[in-house]
Amino acid sequence: MARVFGIGETVLDIIFKDNQPVSAKAGGSTLNSAVSLGRLGVDVNFISDYGKDDVGLLVDKFLSDNQVNTEYVTRMEDHKSALALAFLDENNDAHYNFYRDFPEQRQINTDIEFTENDILLFGSIFSISKSTRKPLLKLLHEANDSRSTIIYDPNFRKPHFKDLAEFLPLIKENISFADIVRGSDEDFHLIFGANSAEQAYQFVLEAGCSKLIYTASDSQVVILAPGVKIWMDVPKIETVSTIGAGDNFNAGIIWTLISEELNKGDIEQLPESIWRRIGESGISFSAEVCKNMENYISIEFAVEVLGDQHTS
Repeated sequence: MARVFGIGETVLDIIFKDNQPVSAKAGGSTLNSAVSLGRLGVDVNFISDYGKDDVGLLVDKFLSDNQVNTEYVTRMEDHKSALALAFLDENNDAHYNFYRDFPEQRQINTDIEFTENDILLFGSIFSISKSTRKPLLKLLHEANDSRSTIIYDPNFRKPHFKDLAEFLPLIKENISFADIVRGSDEDFHLIFGANSAEQAYQFVLEAGCSKLIYTASDSQVVILAPGVKIWMDVPKIETVSTIGAGDNFNAGIIWTLISEELNKGDIEQLPESIWRRIGESGISFSAEVCKNMENYISIEFAVEVLGDQHTS
């Protein structure tokens, strides 16, 4: 049976609209994906670290309540859980202020035996940080050696652009481990100066991955792989918040891989019909999250997805 392992940051997102706090949610790019998959009944395991403070207790209970296994989470004794203040603009896009209290070298659990049926999702600043790089590489090597499917989302944002020269070799190395890279137009423009899906794909190919899912905000999704070129329009919706949109696109990708019982070998030769199904799931999961203040698909949406699976 397929297991999903998500490795990444944990924060408490405190969301502001018109400079007033309106919501507080457990967050972090991979955490958001994990919660959505947990709500779908997937065997999902989260690899991260957070404190034994009140915020850490809140997050830990929330993950457990949503069927996310926290066995591999490190609970910090002497450091506090991270906070993220997310300020929504007039388009309901967020910019962030982060408050972190981590040790210089973070104790990330690497005691995991991967199998060829497993899926590992990773990305964001967590994947290129000095304090997490060593344990992350150990996990990537072990997952790759075990023939697990690896999905990478750079999730690279403007505040880190000043350090791009330091981060670029690490991003390229991350791409080289990936079976699928899923990133936004903003990611690839900031990292590589790419202005189109085709330009981004050339950089991803050169770094060592042949399968790219390129999401251009709320307008288009482009899927590029050997022998595959797919352009998909994104339906217009009334957006409440874009927090978690890309993370849940990733959850949609993983949900399709699990539903179709696809592993690393299968991904090398997927037909266009399956790639389209992957794109459709990503779009629908992402759109669902944008309709509310949560960072994950709603339980009602999860029930609907499960119902569709059983009747198809």
